[in-house]
Amino acid sequence: MAGSGNSVRAIFFALGANFAIAVAKGMAAYVTGSGAMLAETVHSLADCGNQLLLLLGLRQAARPETTEHPLGYGRAIYFWSFLVAVMLFSVGGMFSVYEGVHKFMHPEPLQQWWWAVGVLVFAIVAESVSMRACLQEVDKARGSRNLWQWFRESRQAELVVIFGEDLAALLGLVFALAAVLLTVVTGNPLFDAIGTIAIGVLLIVIAVLVAIEVKAMLIGQSVDPLLQAEIRGFLGGRPEIAELLRLITLQQGEEVLVSVHARMRQDEDGRQMLREIDQVERALKAQFPMVRWSFFEPEGAEPDQA
Repeated sequence: MAGSGNSVRAIFFALGANFAIAVAKGMAAYVTGSGAMLAETVHSLADCGNQLLLLLGLRQAARPETTEHPLGYGRAIYFWSFLVAVMLFSVGGMFSVYEGVHKFMHPEPLQQWWWAVGVLVFAIVAESVSMRACLQEVDKARGSRNLWQWFRESRQAELVVIFGEDLAALLGLVFALAAVLLTVVTGNPLFDAIGTIAIGVLLIVIAVLVAIEVKAMLIGQSVDPLLQAEIRGFLGGRPEIAELLRLITLQQGEEVLVSVHARMRQDEDGRQMLREIDQVERALKAQFPMVRWSFFEPEGAEPDQA
């Protein structure tokens, strides 16, 4: 069965790592005057805020349904995930590009560059721990798919965001380290500016990719294709169903809505057919606990010619 990762665990790992890294980067940026380091400091601080927004989104998504929101608030997490992607684009990416252009036009030599190198190495280690925790949760959900397929098909918006953030952070740190080392070796501060711009472009690209995926969930998307196939196979194998005519699924945060249009084997006894529909729905929810709502439209043995 298609699984799901523990998003909360991945978020807390990322939050802890980014807070520690932001403090260390800020100290190094102040001492060295590195634009790449300053860009990375802002990026880490923005990531801390982003993770707090994701936790808020998960809390709101768990609220029970109301009269005005009969399907609950599960899709609230999509809104907050989309907002995080926008912040990653604007606060992280655009600021880094701006800082890089400024450094390019007004280059300044690095001071006490070993601070920057030490902090970046520490940050790479800390971010690697966070990325490892995230990948452990991703592996629970992706099954036999590669990371790109999972990224495109996953319906766990918050886990997609954390993966994108961790990937951007880790690559950004490598870019920053390369920029600092090239600046030190060559004595040319323009490498620092180029590294800062590269970090900004990286953040913008990943933020746009994350936003595209989350937008699809925000406007209403079916369940993970693997889960869709499993539900279709389960219903098609039920003895009460002669033919599965149509299956509609809708992801609502961590919960799922299922609408089934099927031709039933029993069409002569209406009461018996209703009992068999109830059996199918109970079995469906037992097999797939994430299915919260199910709607069943039956047909008899012969299709309706009206």
